[in-house]
Amino acid sequence: MNRTDRLYSLVEELRAVAPRPRSARWLAARFEVSSRTIERDLTALQISGVPIWAEPGRTGGYCLDTSHTLAPLSFTVDEALAIMVSLEMLTNSPFTDAARSALRKVTAVTDDRKLAETVELATRVHLLSDGPRAGVPAVLAGALREGRVLRILYQDRHGVETSRPVEPMGYIVRGRTWYLIAWCRLRCGVRAFRADRIARADPTEERSPARTLRVEDLTIPFGDLTSIGEESTRP
Repeated sequence: MNRTDRLYSLVEELRAVAPRPRSARWLAARFEVSSRTIERDLTALQISGVPIWAEPGRTGGYCLDTSHTLAPLSFTVDEALAIMVSLEMLTNSPFTDAARSALRKVTAVTDDRKLAETVELATRVHLLSDGPRAGVPAVLAGALREGRVLRILYQDRHGVETSRPVEPMGYIVRGRTWYLIAWCRLRCGVRAFRADRIARADPTEERSPARTLRVEDLTIPFGDLTSIGEESTRP
């Protein structure tokens, strides 16, 4: 997580528990940095005008005055439930950590009565899976955004592992199975890599060249492809 994202997340974390405090040590463990780094971040936020103050004492820490910050979004119960279910479906996806962070934000901006009703309804929604799967390397979440060549260690259906440099081009999800679509330099062509079979992914310093991803290059034998971007912009 870069510093800008961490500063935003710090404010959201303090907003979620306000008016209760969070200690610098707790925040440092939460964001996997030192307490000194957290204190510098909080000072920077205070200087920029965010209403954060320190509460002394053994149970003290840093607090956020939510009455002097922007009013939170308001979700209906159905909207909050839809978001909660959708984010839960991103488990074992490249966006697992981002989904958990987003869920905390939804919880923070939903009032207690609606949140209680949403949680009760969510307990009636069940996701059927084929069993536990291997985790997905966290670096895949930023593969497209950062535009860097990745070196992946990939295991095929027969258990054979190969190391290969790839140029990330997109994702496909079928059910709860995610695939990284990339130009494989080993095979000199577009390939779909099942995310839970990627044992390791290391970003390189090399930028990926611009490539156009065409549906006909994917040679998918079943189903119809729908772009999430196209769906989300429809009225």
